[in-house]
Amino acid sequence: MRRASSFRAAYDAALGRWPGPVDSVDLPTPYGVTRVNRCGPAGAPPLVLLPGGGATSTVWGACVAARAARAHRVHAVDLVGDPGLSVPAADRAIRSVGDLVGWLDAVLDGLGPHGPVTLAGHSYGAWIAAHHAALRPDRLGRLVLLDPTQVFTGLRPGYVLRALPVLTRPTPERIRSFLAWETRGAALDPAWLRLQEESAGFPAVRPVTGPRPDLAGLAHPSGGGSRVDVLFAGLARCHDSGRAARAAREVLPGAAVDVLPGVAHHALPLTAAEEIVRRLAR
Repeated sequence: MRRASSFRAAYDAALGRWPGPVDSVDLPTPYGVTRVNRCGPAGAPPLVLLPGGGATSTVWGACVAARAARAHRVHAVDLVGDPGLSVPAADRAIRSVGDLVGWLDAVLDGLGPHGPVTLAGHSYGAWIAAHHAALRPDRLGRLVLLDPTQVFTGLRPGYVLRALPVLTRPTPERIRSFLAWETRGAALDPAWLRLQEESAGFPAVRPVTGPRPDLAGLAHPSGGGSRVDVLFAGLARCHDSGRAARAAREVLPGAAVDVLPGVAHHALPLTAAEEIVRRLAR
């Protein structure tokens, strides 16, 4: 109980740093209740944000501060089974890519967006977003992938070895040490860092893994212009960002693909928020 209350206090503190009013809603889905934190004009075009694994929806606060909600209705989602305020169903776990796509379909249905959605994700959230976009292109307005993992290239073995202790037996100390290593000591939001440390006591759920998404259907958008933006972190330790960017350009010749210099994988989207929001607003 104490761990749950301290996690919730840290979550509320991180969310409390978002500017302006935030409307939180719990959406029922076949796979459990999904917490979505929303802000921006109610009638504005929908922008759905998926965090990286373990990061929670609160990680998008810097983008909200950079005025992501100026022209969009922002819907920041806590992934079911991850640390956050979403609650998995006791009798129906998410076990496959199809389940993830069905879950996100239910979330979008619950949000009731008017028209196509701009869907953005970071890291594992980008992998989910890419699979959903590949299988549900009719629901997609635009797709923005922030340093996506396992979408265009695999993970570096050294990164996986360094991450294993955090994944298998997380402690606050291990989490902080790993983030300091991967981000090369970048200054991260202290409220979000505290929340990351509190997530060490969160019940572990095995994340869904699987093949890379088949993005061939998004390679040549109709009507001209790009429907896909891909931003890689130049200092990422999880993969070779230059190689990943080249692979992305081959898979998605119609996409806008760039590498952000001086930014690490786990520093996104906390840093470089102005550039991220510029891409989201296009």
